[in-house]
Amino acid sequence: MSLTRKDLPGLPRESVATYLGRELGLDSDWSAEVISGGLSNLTYRIEAGDQRLVLRRPPLGHALRGAHDMRREHRALVALGPTPVPVPEVLALCDDEKVLGAPFYVMREVRGLVVRDAAEAGELTPEQRAALSDGLVDALGDLHSVDVDAVGLGDFGKRGGYAARQVRTWGKQWQNSRTRELPDMDRLLARLEEAVPADEETTVVHGDYRLDNTIVNTAPPRVLAILDWELATLGHPVVDLASMLTYWHDRDDVERGSISVAAGLTTLPGFRTTTELAERYAARTGRDLSQLPIYLALAAMKLAAILEGVHARHLGGLAVGEGYDKVGTAVPVLAARGLRLLDGA
Repeated sequence: MSLTRKDLPGLPRESVATYLGRELGLDSDWSAEVISGGLSNLTYRIEAGDQRLVLRRPPLGHALRGAHDMRREHRALVALGPTPVPVPEVLALCDDEKVLGAPFYVMREVRGLVVRDAAEAGELTPEQRAALSDGLVDALGDLHSVDVDAVGLGDFGKRGGYAARQVRTWGKQWQNSRTRELPDMDRLLARLEEAVPADEETTVVHGDYRLDNTIVNTAPPRVLAILDWELATLGHPVVDLASMLTYWHDRDDVERGSISVAAGLTTLPGFRTTTELAERYAARTGRDLSQLPIYLALAAMKLAAILEGVHARHLGGLAVGEGYDKVGTAVPVLAARGLRLLDGA
């Protein structure tokens, strides 16, 4: 979708122009487009002269209760702004749902590259891929080192028991979103209830951390900004690591290719393996990863529940963008994968 001065799905031009002019002094002669990538909240690029902004809003329909909270996403970005964690600069939060039908926020665009597919990854050298792999782990380590009380996020979520709550939360989301019977998913949820550790360590967690949720620089290779904070909360840091590794596609992992999200993205020479990423994270943070397989099974279940929700929106004709017709087939693959991880834990 290219830049346009017409209404876009979820972005009524007249009311948004009034808001942007009042709050940010933006000239009414601007253009907008839907930014590709992301399977949940809607993201738009807005250009006015030499200004480039990004607007984030919830999806158009089938929003799960408690999800897609723009206020929480905005709060996390504001709190992390002064820390070493790379985040975009937030400019405004709109609570008035009369503007476009839901709360939204506006941030300054970070100029850089979002590596979303194998073609874009193919434009990098093996050395750049290796450096960006390391930078991704290091940025996650920086996030997990933030003092939650010092940055004002001490009440951003409950402390302790995060993994167990994730099983309950995403189990409910699965029941609310499911479009079919899937016995493997039911078995996975039941086994996770028994298997997840009683974790006590608490940090800020991103909730959906992966390479294509970052903006990167290539010279020198580094992470410029972490995006898509809609699932951020307080929780156990290894859950975040497991989420990142679940999205990662090792070169010899044939099954991973059938999971459409980020498939093939990290299979090119230079990208670290999931084992190497985990080892770097453990060395950088000093955390014990002996129970990582259980957290990986949890991450597989969570991604399956998320993709089932996306699949439901696609079936209802409420998904904006490309790629939504492929996500449904990944759900049973992820459920079976989670069960195998528990078998080997």
